[in-house]
Amino acid sequence: MSNLRPDSVIACLDCPNHVQAVLEASMWAAKNLQAPMGLLHAAPTVQHKDAMDYSGCLVADDGTHLLNQLTLEDKDSNGKLRDQGRLLLKQAQSYCQQHQGRYQHQIYYLHRHSSIAESLEYVDESAQLVVLGHQVTCKDTISELIRASRCPTLVTHETFKTPKTALFGFDNRPTCHALLEWLCRTSLIRNLTLHVVMVGEQNERNKDALRETYARLTQSGISCKKALIAGYDVTETLTSYQQQHNLDMLITGAFGESRLHEWLHGSDTRKLLKASQTPYLLYPKM
Repeated sequence: MSNLRPDSVIACLDCPNHVQAVLEASMWAAKNLQAPMGLLHAAPTVQHKDAMDYSGCLVADDGTHLLNQLTLEDKDSNGKLRDQGRLLLKQAQSYCQQHQGRYQHQIYYLHRHSSIAESLEYVDESAQLVVLGHQVTCKDTISELIRASRCPTLVTHETFKTPKTALFGFDNRPTCHALLEWLCRTSLIRNLTLHVVMVGEQNERNKDALRETYARLTQSGISCKKALIAGYDVTETLTSYQQQHNLDMLITGAFGESRLHEWLHGSDTRKLLKASQTPYLLYPKM
């Protein structure tokens, strides 16, 4: 029987260097969403064992490391990796219990003996949010994992700082309109100041779309600012704006461009994933 609980925040613990950041980002999200928190570990295959070193990736309050040493021999490697996963989940739960503060998250394990791609597919329909480390330790790139998902995904780097501001990259495409509706009803970003930024020509169509988006967000109780910036390079423009205004988080639709646009110009989502140095919230293509 599955122990997956609906509307959970799923903390994906496959990336050793990002475990602590993933847990902190997940606790922040679970608190804002008032959601249960699932700790997901996809047991790696023997082929990937060299990449999986959780030694010292999470430090508890008493100063002990999550794992003192990871030395895997060829024989019975998969069994040892599963034991490693169980220990990781136990220590991750202990870390959350120590750091979650007054809001007590409902925390549970999801120990999957499958690839990370298969594990994310398993939680995709039921989860409210998936939290990933920026560097995944599998053959699937983070872009491929996000493209295949139908669940909003929060990507974090090696440290996570609780965001107070965010940049919402608005492009007036269907995926971005679905993201807009989600932002208006979710409690995840309710307390953030949102900068709605559109990269495009200074024409009436773009101005009207941006004005309507700004109105929808403010009517939903979200503090907003808006900007329409002329530019051809979306990644450079958004990254520059985010750095200039010192914004804590980036929010966009994921892979909302057509395949032709990607073939001709490349994917803005892939470029932003590579360029972003802050938490990056992506909404799946509809």
